[in-house]
Amino acid sequence: MDNVLRVPVETEIDVVTARLRGSELAQKLGFSSRETYAIAIAISEVARNIVRYAHHGRITFSEIHRGSRMGLSIVAEDEGPGIPDLNRAMEPGFSTGNSLGLGLNSAERQMDEFEIVSTLGDGTTVTMTKWRRRK
Repeated sequence: MDNVLRVPVETEIDVVTARLRGSELAQKLGFSSRETYAIAIAISEVARNIVRYAHHGRITFSEIHRGSRMGLSIVAEDEGPGIPDLNRAMEPGFSTGNSLGLGLNSAERQMDEFEIVSTLGDGTTVTMTKWRRRK
């Protein structure tokens, strides 16, 4: 991993900062405008969930390599209440926080790989990867 960046997330301003830093790193790594936009959407969704449900956490961005492929790993972590029902939380339209219920589902659709681990009372970790398309 050549490029690693950590961004604390506690407020809506931090959501914007995380999206900006992730987009800047994606551009630096040669992602297309379309890929960078998808990355920004996914970052926004998971960062907003940190602010809304856990109140503080962090997002770590890492350049990753798998064989000849290069990608961007995004790990959003918090020590919040956890998600009681992950299957329901991933359903479009399901929300426990008076939102549209599209956040996690939208983030998953934007990325190539998506994993979420949540433990009640311990927090949630979302790990997402976007692989750069060959030009």
